[in-house]
Amino acid sequence: MTIEAAAPRFYWSSSKLGRIEQGYQRVDVHGVRSMLDLYDIGGTRWTEVTELALRAQEPGWWRAYGLDDRGYVPLEADATLVRDYTIGYVPGLLQTAAYTRALSLSYPKHLNEQDLALSVQIRNIRQRRLIDQQNPLELAAIVDEGVLHRPVGGPEVMRDQLRRIVESAALDRVTFQVLPTAVGARPGLSSVFTLLSFEAIGFPDMVYVEHPMGAVQMAQEDSVERATIFFDRLRSLALSPADSVALVHRAAEQM
Repeated sequence: MTIEAAAPRFYWSSSKLGRIEQGYQRVDVHGVRSMLDLYDIGGTRWTEVTELALRAQEPGWWRAYGLDDRGYVPLEADATLVRDYTIGYVPGLLQTAAYTRALSLSYPKHLNEQDLALSVQIRNIRQRRLIDQQNPLELAAIVDEGVLHRPVGGPEVMRDQLRRIVESAALDRVTFQVLPTAVGARPGLSSVFTLLSFEAIGFPDMVYVEHPMGAVQMAQEDSVERATIFFDRLRSLALSPADSVALVHRAAEQM
């Protein structure tokens, strides 16, 4: 059923239904039940979606830190698996507070002290899910080898950061791999990206791409498929998790 055909049945405009379907506008539980009726969805799926709609009315924890519902953090909060590829920095879920601060202060228009403290707190909350039994998150991270040798915040901060990577890589839910410089040309030379999977709520995968001017979220099937192929290719080119951790150890000793 097209948006143009469905929207009048709810007494909505096509643009409103479009915003709801794309995640830009909330819908209350009454609207959700009307949609379930029209789309002839019942049984256990009716119950699951209705409960999800009720939960969606509750403000996310990130609201207390000044974030809205349209950025990366709310997406990650619903995800069960994050596949992260970075070429210039350590992924946020593995960063120490000092490393996060050093990165933020390097930006031309960096955060003030209050916002910087909030940013660190947000990272800490996100990282807890890697060991949370009630709301677990799995991380598969691939970083370029250059990340290990870039002394963000100075040698001491970087040594601590490398030790954190080793500790995190020992967690059952974390897979950490390094893409050696010797690999040469490969997919993703020009951009980082993150793949998010939402098994717990049955949503399709999504790609999140950061760039200097902001970020882009993509849920189109062809974009997700391409990113998945890229990530799998990068994983096959990267060192094994054991060899990657050994390389991090050596980098820490040389820092």
